[in-house]
Amino acid sequence: VRLVESGGGSVQPGGSLRLSCAASGFTFSDYWMYWARQRPGKGIEWVSSIKPNGIGFHNDWVKGRFTISRDNADNMLYLQMNSLTAGDTAVYYCSKDFTFTTRGKGTLVTVSS
Repeated sequence: VRLVESGGGSVQPGGSLRLSCAASGFTFSDYWMYWARQRPGKGIEWVSSIKPNGIGFHNDWVKGRFTISRDNADNMLYLQMNSLTAGDTAVYYCSKDFTFTTRGKGTLVTVSS
């Protein structure tokens, strides 16, 4: 299994970023997929999930701001993040399990003015 996140960077409060995750080594279209994050000094926390059919779920504190999506044909997972705040600063991971054991190396998102 290989998961490679990209798309992180530095952005001002109120800005947007789109994270991507390239998946390989398993039948992507069969699995729920997840985004998790680790804020500075904190543990890993769930952000969003998506079923194989594309129905997404989000943690309450990102609802209305973040949107998870996937492209099963290209084995890609996405996270569109809007209205970013300093509290969203974190390393973001994609994972194929809800324990986030099987995850990529992450992509850093820094929200700062």
